[in-house]
Amino acid sequence: MMRRSNPFDFSDFESMFERMSRQFDEMNRQLGSWEGGADEMDAHRGAAIDVTEHDDSIVVVADLPGFEKEDIDLKIAGQVLTIVADQEMESTSESGDEERGQFIRRERRSQSVRRSFRLPVEVDEEGANATYHNGVLTVTLPKIQIDEDDDSHRIDVE
Repeated sequence: MMRRSNPFDFSDFESMFERMSRQFDEMNRQLGSWEGGADEMDAHRGAAIDVTEHDDSIVVVADLPGFEKEDIDLKIAGQVLTIVADQEMESTSESGDEERGQFIRRERRSQSVRRSFRLPVEVDEEGANATYHNGVLTVTLPKIQIDEDDDSHRIDVE
């Protein structure tokens, strides 16, 4: 005689959900072990940027709230612009500082942002300038102008 399975037996589903739960727990454990946790991971993803092209320049605007001007480092190599912003929170001893008091709750952490991207055209690195105001970084990069009246010699392909 053939035995039929119970259509209301959900043990397969239960074991599947248990495996999924263990996998999510493992993933959360791995993400949580990353220094600073998920909140700091969001900060490492990068700053929101806008890149606009004008006739004579490229303008990059990046949101970097909470940083000081001294925390920001800009580098350009070829056509790649790199924005790095690091902010370290002051640490106090567990007993606390007499003047500052002891933390009851501390949610503000050190943050770091790094963003590199390729520019659409070559720019004049020496002529670049940047301003930082109210958490917004604006970088102006003059384009390298190709002189139409250059002394190069055209070679026709036969």
